[in-house]
Amino acid sequence: MSHINRRQFIKLAAGGIAASSFSSLSTAQANSVDYKAIVFDAFPIFDPRPIFKLVKTLFPEKSDQFSLMWRTRIFEYTWLRVSANQYKNFWECISDALLFTSTQLNIKLSAEQHQQLMHAFLNLKPYPDVLSSLKVMKSKGLKLAFLSNMTPHMLITNIKHSGLEAYFDYVISTDEAKTFKPDPRAYQLGIDTLGYKKEEIVFTAFASWDAIGAKWFGYPTVWVNRLNFTSETLGENPDRIGSNLDTLLKFAT
Repeated sequence: MSHINRRQFIKLAAGGIAASSFSSLSTAQANSVDYKAIVFDAFPIFDPRPIFKLVKTLFPEKSDQFSLMWRTRIFEYTWLRVSANQYKNFWECISDALLFTSTQLNIKLSAEQHQQLMHAFLNLKPYPDVLSSLKVMKSKGLKLAFLSNMTPHMLITNIKHSGLEAYFDYVISTDEAKTFKPDPRAYQLGIDTLGYKKEEIVFTAFASWDAIGAKWFGYPTVWVNRLNFTSETLGENPDRIGSNLDTLLKFAT
């Protein structure tokens, strides 16, 4: 099961399955659009920093190098596999990238350490502004959905642990299309699932490349740059950029 509506999710969670996933528009233009849904990457909602704090705890002498290499290799593997038509899901790409990183840095990664680091991706917590922002969005009648490279299991588990089951109408994994963002087939899943036009769906990205990919696809796009990343130089900009969900609220509501 690759995308799940709220009723299905609550049923799965109750059964325990979830525990076992420079503006290009003026303000006037943006406010004239009747947005019907907001689609999120996972990381504007879930804070990934504890994963890399764990890296620092386990490998203090090489933690910065380890974290950067692991994070970079994860996404390189997703893109390489899409390009070569050799798909593995996101969980498997994370694991493969972890093994590469430890080998490259001459770190003996025990089975326990591997399990600890992988499990960290199943125990993410939301940023402090998430709950209040989601409440505002729901009060405005907006449909909310994830559209993430994470597997369904990763998404569902993190939603359940965070107590956010009531706020998301759909949980969409790119695993359904056997691809990863920024492949247009991945972004198309939002339209196919929600049934709205792309201009009626605001895409909310964590990474600059994802924001640009969504903008290339045609979504109105907000880049929530929580960790102050440098913008990619790809000849396109999202509609709004901010450091938290307040920017999204101002744009979409």
